[in-house]
Amino acid sequence: MHYLAFIIIYPILLFISILPFRVLYFFSDLAYVLVYYIIGYRKSTVRLNLKLTLPHLSGRDRLKIEKKFYHHFCDTFVEMIKTMTISDREINKRFKLENMELVTEFEKKGKSVVLICAHYGSYEWLLVMNRFLTTHKGFGIYKRINNKYFDKLVRDIRGKFDAELIDTKETIPVMKDNQRKGILGYYGFISDQSPKIHRVPYWGQFFGMEVPVHAGAEMLAKKLDMNVMFVKGKKARRGYYSAEFIPFEGTPKDTPLYEITDRFLRLLEEQIREVPEYYLWTHKRFKHRRNDPPATNGTTA
Repeated sequence: MHYLAFIIIYPILLFISILPFRVLYFFSDLAYVLVYYIIGYRKSTVRLNLKLTLPHLSGRDRLKIEKKFYHHFCDTFVEMIKTMTISDREINKRFKLENMELVTEFEKKGKSVVLICAHYGSYEWLLVMNRFLTTHKGFGIYKRINNKYFDKLVRDIRGKFDAELIDTKETIPVMKDNQRKGILGYYGFISDQSPKIHRVPYWGQFFGMEVPVHAGAEMLAKKLDMNVMFVKGKKARRGYYSAEFIPFEGTPKDTPLYEITDRFLRLLEEQIREVPEYYLWTHKRFKHRRNDPPATNGTTA
């Protein structure tokens, strides 16, 4: 059944991927109507997340953010499909690395680097940075898909920019083996999802709530003596994105426990508050929160 589903869907995705962006965004607009107004995909989750994180805004303002988010959500889906056949020239035009000189500077330090990222902007296209690395190799940490055919498709799409994907279950042995072999890398961790409750090592403060947090990126940076940078995604306009690299000060192995993770949460909060509609609000990020955010004096109707 897995193979049958793949051979039916793959030609459709391939056809969509060769369409020009203006046509893709036409389909994205149609998808928005379907996903938001007809299906209402995870609308209750999105509304709760916005209410918990932005209680100072009025209900009307949160509704505007909600609709903008769903437009962006549909855009990122068609953009990911477009990645199957996008040209180097096109991706270089549409995704900019703002301070790549900092990445080059970190390469010269002779250590591997942990990139802590979030589901913000165009996190899929961040892998393009691998094209600009000289002494290091780009690795993306991801969760394997059960359907092996679609898993290979996702790996091919994300590996288009010469980055190597590592399944979450293989992360530690692969990173240790690379270190043993002297292979230097940039390892991208998307660390804003809520971990399984029985595997929670740390609860951190996020938008005034105590929530379970993935701390694996920090733990590996400490254990393997790697440098750490935060990736701040941005969206200039429809179909055009950029990323800014923000280094974490100090040596990770000498940094107090969970300070790096807390710093990541603060930077992510700032990023979301600046332009909230480009964050992936469909995740049940606050499902296991221990408390609600503090009350505000703003209008929350």
